[in-house]
Amino acid sequence: MHIEPGIVDGAKIALSYATAAGAATYAVKRAVETIRQSGLPALVLRTVISTVLVFSFFQVLPHYPVGVSEVHFILGSTLFLMFGAAPAAFGLALGLLAQGVFFAPFDLPQYFINTTTLLVPLFAVQALAKRIIAPGTAYVDLKYSQALALSTAFQGGVVAWVAFWAFYGQGFGAANVASVLSFGGAYMLVVILEPLVDLAVLAGAKSLRGLSRTSLLTPRVYNAA
Repeated sequence: MHIEPGIVDGAKIALSYATAAGAATYAVKRAVETIRQSGLPALVLRTVISTVLVFSFFQVLPHYPVGVSEVHFILGSTLFLMFGAAPAAFGLALGLLAQGVFFAPFDLPQYFINTTTLLVPLFAVQALAKRIIAPGTAYVDLKYSQALALSTAFQGGVVAWVAFWAFYGQGFGAANVASVLSFGGAYMLVVILEPLVDLAVLAGAKSLRGLSRTSLLTPRVYNAA
């Protein structure tokens, strides 16, 4: 989902500052809710864990360029389910920043584009979770269909934002359209794997219920809302 350098440049890149600012504002609102629910230390701890995981996802897991961007296994819905919206959002933003600073400085001009591309789909996952997961259901008891819906929402959102930035920056020429379609087709393959990862991680958490007495995971993992 790292948009290729030069796809959006010049004055057009200013739009990404506004979209990222909007996403950051929403993330702060969710952070305030997390602090009220679990306390500041819990928010910081989950954010640190999320950041380390995201940095690892970018650098360790397979990734390859396709069309206008790169395909990554980011596991956004997994981060949301385990740590909550705010820590996952901060983790995505900080992990992306660390990856750019230390390994891919050529991606830094596109940082706000890539941040928007990650955070807005994450918040869409949060909204969807409220609709499809009953209040009396802990996350460790999710069904495959629910995990698939959340994963599809995140990955589909990433593809949609990459397509938006590509068309916004380069127009609707045949070559650009083909590049967007090739990226979208490759990226949606992640949807096949992510729900399985979600359920595997949740199954692991279910077998470690002692974690419910710690601040490592969001309370909804074990406790029905």
